[in-house]
Amino acid sequence: MQVKELVERFGFEVKAGNNGLDRQIKDGYCGDLLSEIMANAPQGCVWLTIQGHQNIVAVAVLREMAAIIITGGQTPDEETLQKANQENIPILLGSHSAYQLAGRLYALGVGNPQPE
Repeated sequence: MQVKELVERFGFEVKAGNNGLDRQIKDGYCGDLLSEIMANAPQGCVWLTIQGHQNIVAVAVLREMAAIIITGGQTPDEETLQKANQENIPILLGSHSAYQLAGRLYALGVGNPQPE
């Protein structure tokens, strides 16, 4: 699934990184502790977090993520949006909690191995 398909399906607001909406989502990851995300988030994942500062973009670039979803109605600061646009990292906003959204993404097959 591409990031733009996820946006359409869930009605996310795209706050930054429009040039990265064609990225392929291979997995998902939830977390807010940046060191843990840097160590464990898989490449090509969509990252669910409540963080909104510009360090999330650096982590997303480092881990080659497909997108960042800021959950729970949180909003990123302007510096974060500028950095995400520079790096073509989509930042999506959603009102669902990370728990609710992770379940819905998994049910769609994100990070859930599908039988062939």
